[in-house]
Amino acid sequence: MSTFSAKPAEVEKQWVVIDATDLVVGRLAAQIALRLRGKHLPIFTPHVDCGDNVIVINAEKVIFTGRKYEQQMYYKHTGFPGGIKERSAKQILEGRFPERVIEAAVKRMMPRGPLGRQQMKNLRIYAGPEHPHEAQQPVAIDVAAQNKKNVRVQ
Repeated sequence: MSTFSAKPAEVEKQWVVIDATDLVVGRLAAQIALRLRGKHLPIFTPHVDCGDNVIVINAEKVIFTGRKYEQQMYYKHTGFPGGIKERSAKQILEGRFPERVIEAAVKRMMPRGPLGRQQMKNLRIYAGPEHPHEAQQPVAIDVAAQNKKNVRVQ
């Protein structure tokens, strides 16, 4: 018996929707990265994009554990000397684009390179409960029920 290697034409992508209400950011990002890579499938092949298309709703309602809500910093650089900027998780979640917290967490869990960038394009994050992908008939995934540590009730 030889090792099975999936080919891009053989892969059937599924659409899944995840409600991020009261979910812990790191645990949610780990589940999203697992789905984007396709590691939950028996046909997983490391060099082929065999993951699902993931839709995350209610990204503004995610939870941090401990004091990360105030202390977790996100950095960016303007490209000019001394141009490093920092923002806390609290500033981002209460700001204009709260979905960037989940996007940054997932991006850091994905492989670097062309395949990782291609797989990140299969992720769609929305701050509110609505999304424009009803035509794809996404299947709802309950991440909260998988492990009691995934949910933090305040």
